[in-house]
Amino acid sequence: MSTTTFPAFIFTNDPDNPRTEVREITLDDLPTDGVLIDVEWSSVNYKDGLATSPKGKVARISPLIPGVDLAGTVVDAAGSSFAVGDKVIAHAYDIGVARHGGYARFARVPAEWIVPMPAGLDTRDAMVIGTGGFTSAESVMALLDRGLKVSDGPILVTGATGGVGSMAVSMLAQLGFEVVASSGKASAEPFLKDLGASRVIDRAELSADDPKPLGQMEFAGAVDCVGGATLANVLKRLKYGGAVAASGLTGGAGLSTTVMPFILRGVALLGIDSVQLPMAQRVEVWRRLATDLRPAGIDRIGHEIGLGDLERVLAAILRGEVTGRYVVAPR
Repeated sequence: MSTTTFPAFIFTNDPDNPRTEVREITLDDLPTDGVLIDVEWSSVNYKDGLATSPKGKVARISPLIPGVDLAGTVVDAAGSSFAVGDKVIAHAYDIGVARHGGYARFARVPAEWIVPMPAGLDTRDAMVIGTGGFTSAESVMALLDRGLKVSDGPILVTGATGGVGSMAVSMLAQLGFEVVASSGKASAEPFLKDLGASRVIDRAELSADDPKPLGQMEFAGAVDCVGGATLANVLKRLKYGGAVAASGLTGGAGLSTTVMPFILRGVALLGIDSVQLPMAQRVEVWRRLATDLRPAGIDRIGHEIGLGDLERVLAAILRGEVTGRYVVAPR
């Protein structure tokens, strides 16, 4: 089987000629250790865009098969507790960054990085959810654990047309929250309202630098996928005792703010990490994604593409032009 060829999308970070291409490889081109998975679906995340750009400084090996998440069927359990034929999910850790990822027909993944497919999901739905939806679920669960209730008032979602944001809008709306979506895409308002947003505001309202230490109290909580000035402004507009779950930096990695929201309004900044989350918590998040946090309208959020479409979509996600989720069929 090692001589069987199959297609892979490959990024070569050559200083003189960085490039992406689809080419045929064999199993010998994959890592020698780990469970062998027949990849049925992967997806496109902002991190994948960074991993295929020299300026992103994310890829740690070259050449690299990107794709930070994947779902498929075990074809060689490699002595692990998994069995041939098991449906599984793998994402985060070093996948698609320092180890070949999901943009190929096969992938080898360490057993300790693999999640059994929860009842209620199939491989396509799992990748429509993907790392973006997983991060959304983590964010929503963090706000709920903080004590956030529907009666507390509206919840803001920034970067709402992206993978994390669109899933968060859907999840929160299904739980009964009034969701305010922030987006720079005026044409996306019908899409966001279809997902459950009650109101859509222009991202410019939150992205401008504001010297005031506090603003009007508007939101009981927030899911922030943007960072930078947007996150600073969100903190200023939270109600007393509110919280923001922060997971993104498309608006910048810096955070210029004051202690005023924290010491005068008791707000909380909740950091959300999907990369090194312990496996027991990872399994629980996926269980919730298959049950009460399963996003509505998965068919409307997911757009199917092949390996040949990846270069175009990865460039678009870095430009902030992607709405919803793109799922990749590496076959």
